[in-house]
Order: sequence, then C-alpha cells, then structure tokens
Amino acid sequence: MGAVSQSGQAQVYDATSDEQRGVAVDAAALAIQRGRLVVLPTDTVYGVAADAFDPDAVARLLEAKGRGREMPPPVLVSTATTLDALATKVPDYARELTAAFWPGPLTLVCHDQPSLRWDLGETHGTVAVRMPDHDLAREILDRTGPLAVSSANLTGSPAATDADAAVEMLGDRVAVVVDGGATAGAIPSTIVDVTGDRPRLLRLGMITVAQLDEAMAESGQTVETDTAGDNSSDRTDSADSAN
Repeated sequence: MGAVSQSGQAQVYDATSDEQRGVAVDAAALAIQRGRLVVLPTDTVYGVAADAFDPDAVARLLEAKGRGREMPPPVLVSTATTLDALATKVPDYARELTAAFWPGPLTLVCHDQPSLRWDLGETHGTVAVRMPDHDLAREILDRTGPLAVSSANLTGSPAATDADAAVEMLGDRVAVVVDGGATAGAIPSTIVDVTGDRPRLLRLGMITVAQLDEAMAESGQTVETDTAGDNSSDRTDSADSAN
C-alpha cells in the first residue's frame, strides 16, 4: 500500500514511486467521485481539483481558495480530443496551438458547449481548457474525466510547487493530497482567448508570444497582446488563476 499520512483533514498520498502511485490515483479518483476536493501536481504548479460537472464541488473549490464565482476555474483534460466535448466554435488557429503545445502549459479560453450541464461560475459562456504535460495528472484525469482545477493556494498567496506548501494552505479544506514531488517551478501556463477571429493573450506564462506566433504560421495568425479594456480578461485573475 502507498505511503499515506494525515495532515489536517487531508490524506496525503506519496505517489513518487510506481508502487505507491496506483494507491494515490485510486484515492484521488474516489474522492472526486464523492464530490470532494483533491490536490494534485501538474507540469506547472500544484492544483486543487473538483469534478467539473459537480456544481457543489466546484463551489467548494472556490470557497476553499477564498474566491467568488466571478473567478471560474479552468478545466483540465487528459486528451486533446476532449476539447470538442467541452467547447464549440473552436477556430483552426486554436487547433494549431493545441497541436504545438498540448500536452503543455497552454490554457485556451473557448466558447463552451451550451448543452453541458455544469456550473463553473460566471463564465460568460466560455470555458478555459488545458491538457497538462504531467503523466500522473493525466492518469488521474483518465479516471475522473474533466476536472475544474485552480492553482493550489489561497487567493493572493503564491501557488504551491510542492505538496507540503499545498497542505499548509489547503490541508484542512481538501480530502486528498497527491504528492508527486516538486513541480518544475512557479511559472504558470500561458492563457490565450480563442473566442474571436484573432487570438488574444490574457496571461503570459511558460509559452512566449513568439512561440505562439510561430505555431500559427501556417494560418498567418498572430497573437493580440494589448487586451486593455477587454472584458475577456475577467475570465482570468492574474497569476492566481489557471495553473
């Protein structure tokens, strides 16, 4: 059985070895199924996760972080094909971006599928989607389906880059913490709004504007970087938003 420790109300599962990994994934999947919150590592920072299709769980996620419905969490997926199940009217240039950077540190703000029965908050008809480049995170996502995931920190505090930091901030607010070791660093994903005819940069992260433009060379698109006065920027909330 995997190494388990108690911290506050959270069960902390050491998933740094193959022997322990399966137990950690099982515990995380079961907690999500029960509507609980889970902390998990990603390729950027640690995230706190809830079932994206469980409005009560998403509300608990927002409450745990000390934020309101005006700051809806992004959704993490395990495969790029899931994007079309969650979003509609995805432009060709967005497909170029996913082909180049998924899995990876790129979050796309898309038009959401209007038929979906979910409540992520005040999304204004959009959903922010990312496929993380992290095997353990995707293994959990394979078991749970899409997860609403925000950086594992209290609003206004630095995002956790290891399980200990996440436990310190959220240990009494989540059911399970999956300890996958330290993440690569505290730089978050780059966020791009792809709801219009031209992509718009909402937050600069690991992926640079030059890299984004290069990925869209075939379609001739470039990223608009001046979003001053653009209400779409309300979809994210600075560095404390998507992981």
